[in-house]
Amino acid sequence: MSMSLSALHPAHAAWGPANLSEIPIEQLAGNSKLSEAEKVKEVSRQFEAVILRQILSEARKSVFHSSLDGESATSGIYQDMVTNQLAESISRSGDFGLARSLEAQLVSQTVSKSSHTPPADPDAVGKK
Repeated sequence: MSMSLSALHPAHAAWGPANLSEIPIEQLAGNSKLSEAEKVKEVSRQFEAVILRQILSEARKSVFHSSLDGESATSGIYQDMVTNQLAESISRSGDFGLARSLEAQLVSQTVSKSSHTPPADPDAVGKK
């Protein structure tokens, strides 16, 4: 019996919605292959992940530590990695909801700005 396994992150020639979260935030705005809606969605998700990291880091500080806990640099790095992965997972699931709310606000602002186009010359308004 043969079993086929797919890659966790399939490689694509172009950045597309399938691997949107792999695009670094600093390259997102200038990416011409993504729609404005896709950019807003990913920025909102990444912002939510940052907020979740902050919340999870603060929550972890309040946990009682035992003498069995190693407070070494290695355990600190490991805990930060766990916190980052957990924040990313929660953010990607969409269950927290902050990204959806932020996305809705940003989309409504960008749509209202793009539908209102000011005249090219402000002095030309009202003149014929």
